[in-house]
Amino acid sequence: MVKVADVVDKLNARVICGESDLNKEVQFGFASDLMSDVLTIDTENLLLITGLNNLQTIRTSEMSDISFILFVRDKKVSQEMKELACENEITLIECGYSMFRACSALCDLGLNPVY
Repeated sequence: MVKVADVVDKLNARVICGESDLNKEVQFGFASDLMSDVLTIDTENLLLITGLNNLQTIRTSEMSDISFILFVRDKKVSQEMKELACENEITLIECGYSMFRACSALCDLGLNPVY
């Protein structure tokens, strides 16, 4: 298990929504820009790593019970995305790393892949 605060520190990331959840832990990571692939995942304690920054990402996470989303490639969260995420208690994090670099760093940190 990896604390969300450690994810933020390791990636020099910014928390956009969900600052109160930084001491929670995630066990698995899943990286995808295809929300149809995300919908196939049935794993708890999951961090979604994506570069797709739109409302669909928040809605997909809500439907899949994903509480943590990391946006890579310096993608910015819109105000509408932030409001929907906060309403659904989803923590949003932004970082400037590529998806590959972020995944590599998170594996080094101890985050497990879904498969």
